Amino acid sequence: MPPHHLLSPPPISNIPPSSDHRSPTSIPSISYPLLKSTPLQSTMADRLHPTAHSDQSQPPPEPVKPHLSDDKPLLPQGTYIIQIPKDQIYRIPPPENSKKLQKLANRKPKRSCCCRCFCWTIAAAFILLILLSVAAGVLYLVFRPEKVSYSIDKISVGGVNLTSSAPINPRLTVEIRAGNPNDKLSVFYIGKGSSVTVHYADVNLCNGELPAFELPANNVTVVQTALRGTNIVLARDVHSRLVRQEKERHVPLKVKVRAPVKIKIGAVKTWEITVTVKCDVAVDRFVQKSKIVSKKCDYRVDLW
Repeated sequence: MPPHHLLSPPPISNIPPSSDHRSPTSIPSISYPLLKSTPLQSTMADRLHPTAHSDQSQPPPEPVKPHLSDDKPLLPQGTYIIQIPKDQIYRIPPPENSKKLQKLANRKPKRSCCCRCFCWTIAAAFILLILLSVAAGVLYLVFRPEKVSYSIDKISVGGVNLTSSAPINPRLTVEIRAGNPNDKLSVFYIGKGSSVTVHYADVNLCNGELPAFELPANNVTVVQTALRGTNIVLARDVHSRLVRQEKERHVPLKVKVRAPVKIKIGAVKTWEITVTVKCDVAVDRFVQKSKIVSKKCDYRVDLW
């Protein structure tokens, strides 16, 4: 422990005069570490409080940490929150994702066998349709086909008794005329599968079939077909109308012919084609020697 005389302050009379004369009571305040002291004051401070490292500077005071509230989460120092609009954010994928994306982009698409077959079928059908269209155009330019004409030449009616209301059993014989004006085109009518019907006021009077025959080029053919009906019951209003129209010598009938045919062009025959002929015919009476008053025929061709 240092001697007692080293700890006691020096006499006031030994202190040199200063422009700032202070009272003895103000001497202890000069030992505050934050104030700058004069050489004399520093010597006195060293005498009052000797230290081993008096010649070294004092360490800087520690910063005062502000008091943080517990309501908000603590963020690490140096971290900032910046709000940016979503449309201005540009995302850069990590390298491993870029490699995967490039690998998927370079991968060749794999098509299944069914998909390939479907594509080839569609392509083949399209090419076949084009070839058929071209062939049809060539045939039309070479052969110049013309329409075949159809008409009804004669209708004989029997088995119809209008004097009573009993069911009737009509028997009709219909003569059909077919004309072919083409030079290099023939038509073959297939009897099997054909049909001929006669209607009066939506009442089916009789049915039959068309015989098989050939219509050569530049030729007119007339065929007869026999039609039969059994136990045809006419309603009262239909019966009275038929009697009145027979007295007027104008009985309208509808004749419908449906016939499968094959067309021969040169040495080539087509597939089976269906021809449907519809005729509006009016006769004077329902007798064997009835006369046709008016007639009009039209037809259509179904290729498939």
